[in-house]
Amino acid sequence: METILQFKNLNYSYENNGKKVTILDNVNFSFQKGRFYTILGPSGSGKTTTLSLGCGLDLPKNGYVLYKGKDIRKIGLDRYRNQCVSVIFQSYNLITYMTALQNVLTAMEITNVKVQNKKARALELLEKVGLKEVEAKRNVLQLSGGQQQRVAIARALSCNVDLLIADEPTGNLDEETANDIIKLFQELAHQENKCVIVVTHSQEVAKQSDCAVYLSKKKLIVKDNNESQ
Repeated sequence: METILQFKNLNYSYENNGKKVTILDNVNFSFQKGRFYTILGPSGSGKTTTLSLGCGLDLPKNGYVLYKGKDIRKIGLDRYRNQCVSVIFQSYNLITYMTALQNVLTAMEITNVKVQNKKARALELLEKVGLKEVEAKRNVLQLSGGQQQRVAIARALSCNVDLLIADEPTGNLDEETANDIIKLFQELAHQENKCVIVVTHSQEVAKQSDCAVYLSKKKLIVKDNNESQ
């Protein structure tokens, strides 16, 4: 399988009242296309930091974040965030005065997606995540939490990237809707050969992933016999 995201000799720390606080220490880990990963750990273990590093929202103090073998700093952080990775936030971050369709179209405009018919493509993506055209044309505030999460996923898919990173995407959803979202992530990994990384507190979500990765003692540790670093 192709490695798409790699942490190489990665260290992350910050200063607190003059003292150095280390969050990640010499981490080496590879994420591959066609796999669905979950990242777990107690509060303060570094889940948010790991997400921020993978998304290009922050940089390590030492070591490298590599995308398809290339340092994301050499790719350019703006280009990496716009063209290489899509992020799905727990709060959805939708534009609330727009429809679901307009949210997806706006993302396509911002990232300069080149397709002949953007509206048709946006409707196709919304249908893929389970929203009919009548729902796609509703203001996002008229949609349920689960439907808003689906819009956020469709928006992420509109950029046609190989790497999707989601922050607690099922945290605000009921069990049935959460399971539907997880099935969608599984399909994206297994049928569309994307690398899907989900940061979560949920052991149930972890059980449904291909590879559960735990933050422990400032390292990323696999606790799944089906996957190795």
